[in-house]
Amino acid sequence: MTTQAHTPKFCVNLHHVSLKVANLREAYDRYCLLLGLHGELSDDMALLRCMHEDYCVILQPCGPNDKASLDYVAYELASGIRLAEAQSTLAARGANAEIIDVPINSKGLLLNDPDGNRVVLIERRIPADRRPPIMIPTSTLKGYHPRRLGHMNYLTADVPRISNWYKDVLGFRITDWIGEGAVWMHIDPRHHVLAFLDKGYSHVHHMAFDLVDWGEMRLALDHIAKHGRWVTWGPLRHGMAQNLATYWRMYEEDIFVELCTDMQILDEDHQPTAHPDNAYSSNTWGILPPRSYFRFDPVSIEKERESAYSYLEVA
Repeated sequence: MTTQAHTPKFCVNLHHVSLKVANLREAYDRYCLLLGLHGELSDDMALLRCMHEDYCVILQPCGPNDKASLDYVAYELASGIRLAEAQSTLAARGANAEIIDVPINSKGLLLNDPDGNRVVLIERRIPADRRPPIMIPTSTLKGYHPRRLGHMNYLTADVPRISNWYKDVLGFRITDWIGEGAVWMHIDPRHHVLAFLDKGYSHVHHMAFDLVDWGEMRLALDHIAKHGRWVTWGPLRHGMAQNLATYWRMYEEDIFVELCTDMQILDEDHQPTAHPDNAYSSNTWGILPPRSYFRFDPVSIEKERESAYSYLEVA
């Protein structure tokens, strides 16, 4: 792998995801229940947070003929970069960005990556209360909740094309590869904020929420199991990135949720590593995901729910 040039920071933080949902009230209650999120619900929008951030998830009703799905992913610009400056920078890099309304931050820049995934950039807001979260009193924070929205993962048909776009246009940096068909990228010291896997087609795969530790993972999995959700893959230990992870479906919005902890923190002089495309890179504990893990059709979801893919007679 080639050495990456050090360039000024452009994006510095994953801020929120926006989801289109079929039933706003139902989705709000579901995200609060299953993930321990809390927030506010209005007639046309819900803002949800993990702890004390502005918000990390937006829920909005989809149109009568639209499918519930991911709408966009929003990243914060580096401190001091204003939208007008960012828009000019993007134009110089060959990307057109449209100014749109965004809750709380009021305005953002909307653009599309080469696969058509919508990306929004917003100005960085420094929290008014900068104490560690454990020191901030609360009357709304639930006992079980993630610490933060951690990263996004997509399926694609062209990893080099899309990873080069995020690198050249948005200033993301490549962290590591597995083989030639999967890449992980970062914008801060955490191992990755974004990943792409070549599966021959484009689709968001998962949004990841960071938990405190392994004990919180056990609590979370017991909790979702009591409410009718099943684990698709995990618990496991990723070799590349080192994090503990478990994946389960939020099938209503056609997306997986990853619960994650113990992510690798990068050294300042980190250089991308090409890991072998084998089971150990994906899961040092051994088991690879079921075939349904990369599929979103109803038959695959039902077979997964019934553990039918565990039986050899299933084609």
